[in-house]
Amino acid sequence: MISAATAVMALAAQAQAETAVSEVSEVVVTGRAQQLYRTQEVQAGRLPTPPLASSQAVQVINAELIADQGARDAQDLYRNISGVSFFSYAGVTARGFRQEEIFFDGLRGDPYAGFSVPQLFNVAQVEFLKGPAGMLYGPGAPGGLFNYVTKKADDDFSARAAAIVGTEARYGASVEATGALPIPGLAGRLGVFYEAQNTPRVGARSEVLILDGGLKIDLPLGALNLQATHYDQNLPGNRLRGVPTDNLGHFLADRRWNHNEPDDFLRLEANVVQASWEAEVNDALSINTALRYTEGLETQKYHEPFGLADTNRDGVLDTSRRQYRDQVRDQSNWSAAANLIWSFDLAGVDSRLLAGGDWFTNALAFQSRGVNGTFVATPTTPTPLSLVNPVYGVTPVSSYRLPAYTLSLTDSDRAGGYLLYEATVGKLIGTLGARFDSFEDVAGPAGFEDDALTWRAGLVYRVRDDLSAYAQWAQSFEPQGASSQTPMAGGPFAPTEGEMYEAGLKSELMGGRLQGSAAVYHITRTNILQADPRGDVRGDGINDLVAFGEITSKGAEFDLAADITSDWVLTASYAYNDTRITADNGRTVLTNSVGDRFANAPEHTIGFWTRYQFPELGLAVALGGDYVDVRRSLSNQKVRPYLVFDASIIYTAGPWRALVRIDNLTDEDYAASGFIDRTGHFPGEPRSVFLELSRQW
Repeated sequence: MISAATAVMALAAQAQAETAVSEVSEVVVTGRAQQLYRTQEVQAGRLPTPPLASSQAVQVINAELIADQGARDAQDLYRNISGVSFFSYAGVTARGFRQEEIFFDGLRGDPYAGFSVPQLFNVAQVEFLKGPAGMLYGPGAPGGLFNYVTKKADDDFSARAAAIVGTEARYGASVEATGALPIPGLAGRLGVFYEAQNTPRVGARSEVLILDGGLKIDLPLGALNLQATHYDQNLPGNRLRGVPTDNLGHFLADRRWNHNEPDDFLRLEANVVQASWEAEVNDALSINTALRYTEGLETQKYHEPFGLADTNRDGVLDTSRRQYRDQVRDQSNWSAAANLIWSFDLAGVDSRLLAGGDWFTNALAFQSRGVNGTFVATPTTPTPLSLVNPVYGVTPVSSYRLPAYTLSLTDSDRAGGYLLYEATVGKLIGTLGARFDSFEDVAGPAGFEDDALTWRAGLVYRVRDDLSAYAQWAQSFEPQGASSQTPMAGGPFAPTEGEMYEAGLKSELMGGRLQGSAAVYHITRTNILQADPRGDVRGDGINDLVAFGEITSKGAEFDLAADITSDWVLTASYAYNDTRITADNGRTVLTNSVGDRFANAPEHTIGFWTRYQFPELGLAVALGGDYVDVRRSLSNQKVRPYLVFDASIIYTAGPWRALVRIDNLTDEDYAASGFIDRTGHFPGEPRSVFLELSRQW
């Protein structure tokens, strides 16, 4: 936060100097940080509200920041969001809790669900709604949720073509265009993205293809947007786990060590079709509705680390036993939502009412089979793999003695309706909302259905036009797993519940040149399933469960976006979090817990991104940093703290733009997060460089 303090002092000095500057000069420098890296339009809150008038904490990564950072997938963005750090694949730790669910355009239905990471080619901005969001979105973790806003067709013509080349045999190209079509009232969008590269682990590679299309139809009332997207991710040498470490967090193998054979792979093919309609009926009434269909097939054939041994008895683990897994996840889902926003005067009180509902249904067919290896090579099972000198291809997969596939079917249904009322009285803005959900899960012969009621209340005090104080109370819930609901185990059980109290300040000082927010929060998560200390209470051969457990997360977050000068922009964030078990049954370890703490939940995180431009040269340089404090893995091994720097050099000449991106500038050797001891920690990527050349029309 030293950079943030420097920025504030520089701005204070600049403000004094500018008192004598003409009004014309003032206009030139006003609000550059706001225009470059911030947006006033946020979809995640469902009720459009300027940030300073909202009691919700929503952080937005817009298209400009994504472009300047050369971000390709979701993992490239986490450092920009206070209180969020990497956990695994597309999962993060958010305010101390593991969070994996992702929304697109406010709808459930993630085409990357499973073990793939969302790509950003067809994404306009990424929003993170912090804290419990049960009142708006139904079931979910209490740390927050991601909403990806996709690119849509537009009447104004624009087009972009880009080519990329870089280290690790990286190459690719993309082209996208949008604009009005020859037929009146129609606009279209087309996009194609392809990129391939060797990923850092031995024998691993990535190939990504995205085909994206859209059509906007102007109707007598509003506009209808139709979208279709095809995703194809081919990841040879995957699915990747970590690299084993000792208890102090030091890697026992090279960070490029891979437990997979060269013929292993993860392949995702998904298709998404979406229709959305928005209409301004009049100045007081607006309506929006959307329908989304997603189908995805994820195939995985890989070797899972399944135990470690010290084969030469020198006191150091040197060999990994492996299990071969052959898995197919075939799923499809429908998602729909509708919202009505009505602005009116109620007895002299400016009022707005949000009324809406959503529905989601998902069907998953999971086929799997596998075979365990030993620490001694055999002709019909996976061979062990050395951590120091790995030799691949010793036993071909074709010789494994594999069993028949097992098939499991899971069906889930979610439906909810909600009301949110907002009242403005002078400088006070109050909100109160409630939501009713019904849900049903069926997993094989086990099934369960229930309902839940969640609330949210908020209050904003506009101290000045550029400064607000806010507070909110919000709830969340998560249904227990269907397989745990059997009466033989003591079920059915009520959902896990979350409750949060939050207060903070938001500002847009100096005409928007200094934007900041500060928040403190207290989240309690209760009703967590654990084994009943009494064991098999009913004598039916099944050990019972009990819904007894509590986790408390307390923290503070600070975010800053500032114009240090008219050419120098800074964004910075800091988060403190303390998540602990505050109640359990004294017998069972809670999921993701390590002692009384939680895995991959750092106490301190710091992130910054600063950009300086030389307008007369058409040149800009940018530097970013990401610090994550010490953590514990799921096996209570130390995950060492790290500080990583990235840089971008951007040159613009008319419609042409060249971006040089350098990740892990100092080639830091670090673990991005921890997992379990047999699979190790997820290694951070070594230094890499790429050049992207693009043209805009």
